[in-house]
Amino acid sequence: MAEPQIRGEVYVREARPADQSALNRICLLTGDAGNSAEHLHKYGELIGTVYADPYVSLPTTWGFVMVDPAKDDAVVGYILGSYDTRAYERHAQDEWWPRVRAKYAYPPEANEGATEADVRFLNVLHNPPRAAQAQVDYSPAHMHIDILPEYQRQGWGRRLIGRAAEYLREKHGLERLWLGIDPRNEAARRFYERLGYKELPGAPQGTYGLEFKDFHYSP
Repeated sequence: MAEPQIRGEVYVREARPADQSALNRICLLTGDAGNSAEHLHKYGELIGTVYADPYVSLPTTWGFVMVDPAKDDAVVGYILGSYDTRAYERHAQDEWWPRVRAKYAYPPEANEGATEADVRFLNVLHNPPRAAQAQVDYSPAHMHIDILPEYQRQGWGRRLIGRAAEYLREKHGLERLWLGIDPRNEAARRFYERLGYKELPGAPQGTYGLEFKDFHYSP
């Protein structure tokens, strides 16, 4: 169910393919453990190519964005994911990775001016990761969330996650989802734990899962 919109205030809506460039930009501006990763890349679009763009391009995906009318309806935050991670991986293997890797030279070091971070992400295009079985056993649904710094600490993360939980429960009958956290990002870990996320035993480091019945928030 959509949140009621108050004229002139930031609001949440479903993500659209036309949002892709905005999602990609937000991903870059929060891509270094919550800080801007612009200084780490020559090819700054690569982070979003991996973690944002495919979620408005492939089947089995879902997403919601924050929109600020005061900035010409700019997208200023998002939550994206898939309700079927294994199906998402198959679609990405067939329909996404071949298309995006064709834009760059191979090997990754052959791209002019490529930084160490660029090379790392270019390698991901050629060797995309698969979710660990422990993650998928917990839930078929996973998520990514990013909010521009000036909109953080205002309750928007909680609202976006609540919207995602509502969607996954009502549309797909799911009661859980998971995400991966950069181990360097202590602020993010504390935030998720306040909401009810718990680290998943047996899953890769930084994997946190949420049972929707446990979803809560205490400042």
